[in-house]
Amino acid sequence: ALNPGAPRHWRELPVFDPMPGLPAGATPLAGSVQGPVALARALSQIGLVENDQVGADNQANLLPGQSLVSRAGAIWRWDGYTIRAGTPTQAAVRLQQRNRLGGLRTRLAAAEQEAAAARSVRLAAETASQAAVVAEQTSRNSRREWEQKLERARGSLTSLRNQAATAASRLAAADDQLARITVERDEALSALAQVRESTTALPDIGALRAAVDQARAALSAARSRENTARGERDALTRDHAARINRRRVIVAERAGWGERSKDAADRVTDLTARQTEAEETLKDLEARPAAIAVRRAEALDALSAAEAAHRRAAEALSGASNHALEMDRAARAAEAALASCREDAVRAEGGLQQASHAWGTVAERILERLGANPALPDPPSDLSQDSEDKARRRLERQLKEREEMGPVNLRAEQEAEDVEKQIGTIETERDELTTAIAKLRGSIGHLNREGRERLTEVFQEVDKNFQQLFTRMFGGGRAHLALVGSDDPLEAGLEIYAQPPGKKLATLSLLSGGEQALTALSLIFAVFRCNPAPVCVLDEVDAPLDDANVERFCTLLEDMVRDTGTRFLVVTHHPLTMARMDRLYGVTMQERGVSRLLSVDLTAANDLIDPPRMAAE
Repeated sequence: ALNPGAPRHWRELPVFDPMPGLPAGATPLAGSVQGPVALARALSQIGLVENDQVGADNQANLLPGQSLVSRAGAIWRWDGYTIRAGTPTQAAVRLQQRNRLGGLRTRLAAAEQEAAAARSVRLAAETASQAAVVAEQTSRNSRREWEQKLERARGSLTSLRNQAATAASRLAAADDQLARITVERDEALSALAQVRESTTALPDIGALRAAVDQARAALSAARSRENTARGERDALTRDHAARINRRRVIVAERAGWGERSKDAADRVTDLTARQTEAEETLKDLEARPAAIAVRRAEALDALSAAEAAHRRAAEALSGASNHALEMDRAARAAEAALASCREDAVRAEGGLQQASHAWGTVAERILERLGANPALPDPPSDLSQDSEDKARRRLERQLKEREEMGPVNLRAEQEAEDVEKQIGTIETERDELTTAIAKLRGSIGHLNREGRERLTEVFQEVDKNFQQLFTRMFGGGRAHLALVGSDDPLEAGLEIYAQPPGKKLATLSLLSGGEQALTALSLIFAVFRCNPAPVCVLDEVDAPLDDANVERFCTLLEDMVRDTGTRFLVVTHHPLTMARMDRLYGVTMQERGVSRLLSVDLTAANDLIDPPRMAAE
């Protein structure tokens, strides 16, 4: 802070006079950074260098209070304090967190806008879905009504055909009866003529009148029968005309049904073509698993090779560690042998000195006993009895010490050289092993770093999709994923926090069964969005859900199919879920003890109920 009343603040001081100079190759940071006046002193004593080598070389030339920085982020201070490039600092972490907080706020605002848009789209989709359900129900009712009408029309057609056959038979019978009546009338007329002739020939008028009366009665009966026959014939003619007209109507209706049958055949042809296209698509899709299997086999081979390389590296590391331990033990043994050789050399030098003293004593004895000088370099000056006794005692003591020393190793120097060579070889191997261990640790660190980056990236993407899907599945609320137990993503555990609408934020284990199922589905589909699979099997996932949540689940399935191309195989007994599927497969038992497999294409059934507009036109 710049406020003087704050516990910690920057106080404005005058500029240095004179200004302490920075080392050569360093540019004051004040020329590149704009800041308050209170920071002028600090910025003037911070030098910017081009690379790390210049900063390291000039660190010893800094005055108290001065420091150097590089473009990569390294720092060299006058008191020897150094920070390498890329080392995270508290200020950098705070700045990164602040930037991340700003980005998260921006993303939160965008997410809220997207959520509002998604809510409006969801409401519109729900309205459209309800309208579609109502339209579907209406279409199904209309279909049932038309099917009933079709059945009634077929029954009427059969009845009319039967009536037409009956009328035709009755008409034939009436024609036969009319022919018989006509014959009878002709016979009656001939009989009347004969009677008249006989009447004129007979003289008995009473008999003739009686015959005439009989003839008249027969004629009246014949006429009455003729009138009745004519009435029946007219009725039959009218019925025949009505039946002919009805037959024409039936023929017209039959032509209409023929056209409908032709349209149905055309639709069957179209459906057959679509089936052929679907079969070709299915063949293409069936060919894809082979390619995917090949790629998977290649990936498995690469993974096996990587695992084998890792095992070899681990075995090499283990062998190198064991060899390093053996070399350390050998080095310690060699150091012990070298120390022993050095002690032997020291003892040899002591023996040499003792031999020199013994040689002096022998020379004295020779000079004393024989009177000849053995060319002693420095003969003793004192040749008294006491000195002789002392020399004799010393000689005896040295002889005893020489006997106690044992034999002298004449190859000690050669053995020491061999040991030094072995030590050099061991040190070289140790350096190589240390380098190999460092490389392995670096590779492991690189793999861990890359794994953390990839895991963090995928975790963030899954968390984003999980939050969106959770809000969509529950119609509100919020949820998120969290890594717990460790700061390292590779060692941390996963915890799911969810807050359904109207409840508090809690872990997954504290939710009800239906809420846990919806939350689990949201997480599964969030993972699917990051890495879609070609086929997914869901077994009774809608069992703990109510009807509203089942509708949301089915809508989400349709969106996932449209977005990712995944084919879902759903095992369910829920009628709403089965009504929203494209094809149904089931087992029915029409007869006791006899099972039968059934499959229903609901898409084709919907097309038959509500055909496309072009086909209807």
